[in-house]
Amino acid sequence: MINRRHFLKTAGIGTGGLALSPSFNHLFGQTIQEQPPHRFIFIRKSNGNVPKTFSLPTFSEEEKRKDEKKEAFEADLERHELPDWLKCLDEHKENMTLLHGISLKMSGGGHYSFSGCMGAYSAGRNVISGIKRRTVDFELAEMFPSPFGHVELSLASGSGTVAFRTGIVSGFSAPARHQRNYCYADPQTACDELFKSVTNPSAVGSQNDLLDYLRDKEGKKLTNLNGIERSKISDHVDSLKSIKARNQKVLSLSDVIAGNLPVIDTIHADGGKDATLVEKQGAFTDVLLSALISGLTNVVTYTIDDLATPIETLPGNTGRVDLHRLGHSLDIKLRNIVKESHMTQVERMVTKLKSVPEGKGSMFDNTTIIYMPETGAGHHGPDTEAPMVVMSGKNSKLDIAGRYLRLPFHATEGHQTLGNWYTTLLNAYGNPIEHYGDLDVDMTRKKLPQTGAIKRFTESS
Repeated sequence: MINRRHFLKTAGIGTGGLALSPSFNHLFGQTIQEQPPHRFIFIRKSNGNVPKTFSLPTFSEEEKRKDEKKEAFEADLERHELPDWLKCLDEHKENMTLLHGISLKMSGGGHYSFSGCMGAYSAGRNVISGIKRRTVDFELAEMFPSPFGHVELSLASGSGTVAFRTGIVSGFSAPARHQRNYCYADPQTACDELFKSVTNPSAVGSQNDLLDYLRDKEGKKLTNLNGIERSKISDHVDSLKSIKARNQKVLSLSDVIAGNLPVIDTIHADGGKDATLVEKQGAFTDVLLSALISGLTNVVTYTIDDLATPIETLPGNTGRVDLHRLGHSLDIKLRNIVKESHMTQVERMVTKLKSVPEGKGSMFDNTTIIYMPETGAGHHGPDTEAPMVVMSGKNSKLDIAGRYLRLPFHATEGHQTLGNWYTTLLNAYGNPIEHYGDLDVDMTRKKLPQTGAIKRFTESS
């Protein structure tokens, strides 16, 4: 007997993942765009970003004073040296923004924010009832349609004696209210599932046959159903149709995909239990780059670590075994080593995308990479600030590149929240939403304005 739940999960589109492709109806009806789509890579890190590690070593005395007092100012990165952990991106300073002052109190600053940091709400422990809205990455994926819509990768820790999760597991983004996404937890699974139209085309054909069977079987159940039950079954049928449509679109891209297949080392087979942390990071980078370059997706969300991620194999580490214990220490040197390993992957992304021609320039011209802490400024917050690194190409709709930007501090005039930041992204790329995300209680109590986009970021200075 065919078990629908088992099939959907093993096919890489589990119950929450049925909305992996919410924009198919747009995709198959649209003509070829004159302008390339804009692409987004969200890189989520745990343990927060300690603000002082973002300070520039060549600040003037006045800039240093403002930075320490968290007063608003900006500086030209070309006139300054970068911190050591960022120096691998020195050649790309014109594309870099060190963004200070965005708060995320509405999503919380505890150990984890789950889907909250992507949706600007408090998600609790990411139980279904805690997922309040579609996360910003899915919003952007709908605006820039692709066969997979949105791809989520997660280099998160396993349980018990298992160092890392493997296979297809629950993710941290949300395709809709009360829906949890699914993600690829190891590089080999991600490669197999995303590129199987080339690596295993017979599997796609067999899946389509099974989808037809399941669609017909589920469709027959609609006859005598009404209300909520009818809606549930109808959603299943629509999802099955969308999955088949995705498969057909992916098959049509087989030649392009074949020219951009990632090369995954055999050490990543069977979950890659013997692969080092850096090897896993590198393989995931190869997979997400190939997915973007081949056109399978325009939006990737990558959880690059969580608090239990083992870091014994990280070069430069002299004893800390996981990020949780690092968070309770004062070891800023090791924190910077962790971030440097992340920036090495960002540098690979930028360099590779700059080498791929597109239009009158390169793919990176139409790409934004956002490296963000999921919980704020440290292990347990505070969530009054969440320093970020943003890398943006020359066709970015935001006027922020090449600068160190410190915004007014939390709960003061002119302060900007995570909701303002996401509203800015959405407005800049075509979604006119008045405000995305929950409001900040402290800002409300002080009767400070907090809705809408950050105008400074979209108006040339």
